[in-house]
This record gives sequence, structure tokens and C-alpha cells, in this order.
Amino acid sequence: MSSAPSRSSSDPVATALEAAAATLAPAITAIAASNPVVLIDGRSGAGKTSLARALVARWPLSGRVQLVALDSLYPGWDGLAAGVELAREQVLVPHARGFVGVWQRWDWDAGEPAEAHAVDPSLPLIVEGSGLLNGVTAKLGDVRVWLESPALSRRQRALTRDGEAFRPHWDQWAKQEERHIASDRPAQHATHAFAIP
Repeated sequence: MSSAPSRSSSDPVATALEAAAATLAPAITAIAASNPVVLIDGRSGAGKTSLARALVARWPLSGRVQLVALDSLYPGWDGLAAGVELAREQVLVPHARGFVGVWQRWDWDAGEPAEAHAVDPSLPLIVEGSGLLNGVTAKLGDVRVWLESPALSRRQRALTRDGEAFRPHWDQWAKQEERHIASDRPAQHATHAFAIP
């Protein structure tokens, strides 16, 4: 057994995300359904993707869980609201009604839709992305998460992750997130809120 410290013990962000995942696991189990839906919202760089992956890794129910990231649906840098609507229409509503959902990945390089992906309504589902929680989508999620994180930390993480492709669009994207927060009040629709350093 190694005595070296774990990554999470030396990384406050990883520690906070692991703690969030540990909190969410029993909440998911408490839904008492075979196909619960988890929605994760937060501004860019808040840790949504990392939390979603941590949840997949420690999924508390038997069988597999599906993960859909809105980064794969947003139709370009002005597409926050449109991506959320695509997720609602093509993923969340069919899942809730027991139908197979089909969504198309957005090819950011080509600037057009690419291959299609199916979502099985019999399996649990995690959907994560900025703009996701609003008064309509909240009704389609069993566990709803809002992540809050300081702007400087978020920006550093997002630009480290996405590099120069994101840098010229940071302000453009942030304005869309601000509109979402002002009009949709996502934190009020969350069943769980977590502060990420």
C-alpha cells in the first residue's frame, strides 16, 4: 500500500467534487427507480464534467449509466440556450416518456451536426452542461445539481482544459450564462448545491 497522498487529498477541487459525488450517491439510490435522471448545471469551469465522471465511476445502482454532455450539443459559441432546448427535446422528454431519444453531436470544427447517438429510456441518465437547469427541465430531473465556483478559478480551469479555442469566446459564453442565471435561477431548481473552490 502506497503512503503517497492521493490526488484528491492535495487538490481541493478534486476533494470537493469527490465529496459532492459521495453526497449524491445516496440521493440517487433514494429515488428508488431503475432509471433516475441526474442534471448537473454550473458555469463554465465549475466542475460539471468532472463531477459527472465521478458519479459514473461510483454509480450506486447496478448496471450502467448513460452520460450526455451539452458540450456535444451546443450548436456553436452562441448556442447555450439552443443546446439546452435540444437536450430537453431529444434526450430528456423521450427518456421521461419511455421512448428512445436520439441526439446529434455538434462538430465544432465543421460547424455542423455530426453522428447521431441514442439514449435508452430504461437506463439511468446523467446530463451535464451550462444552462441546463430551468423551470421546464427541472421537472425532468430527479436529482438536480448546481455547482458554484469563483470566476477566476473557473476561467483558469476552462482555459487550461480548452486552450486557445475557448479564450476568444470566454466573454461571449459568459454573457449567455449570466442571462441563464438571471432568467432561469438555476440554483433555485437544484436539489443539491455545491461550492467548488
